[in-house]
Amino acid sequence: MRKHRRSMEDETEVDMTPMLDIVFIMLIFFIVTTSFIKESGIDITRPNNNESEAPPNPTSPILIRINDTGDVSLNGALIDVAQVEARVSAALSKKPKASVVVQVAEAAYTGILVGVVDAAKQAGVSQVTVTKMVKQ
Repeated sequence: MRKHRRSMEDETEVDMTPMLDIVFIMLIFFIVTTSFIKESGIDITRPNNNESEAPPNPTSPILIRINDTGDVSLNGALIDVAQVEARVSAALSKKPKASVVVQVAEAAYTGILVGVVDAAKQAGVSQVTVTKMVKQ
């Protein structure tokens, strides 16, 4: 019986070991060079649809409203976001134990809301409540 010899074309193979080595080295490089930084942020709870909850403070609160176009009003008067701290501070001088209630429209920018809450806290308010604005 004659043995059948394979031709050289049948035995040709590509060795994948060097490519896998390079891939693992690149993977280790990217893992080592990646920096894991915890982003600083603000914890804020968005309002839910439960409108029956009242603020726990029995005194009348300082009311700040933010509509869907980004206009800010304090107790009905239209103000700028930069004026919030001064106006809240002035209102606190009349009612030192008052809390701040921020009514925000659903389509309002979060940046404006964060700016208003920060300004109210910098004015010395101990409690800031964020609620959803009721359509009128």
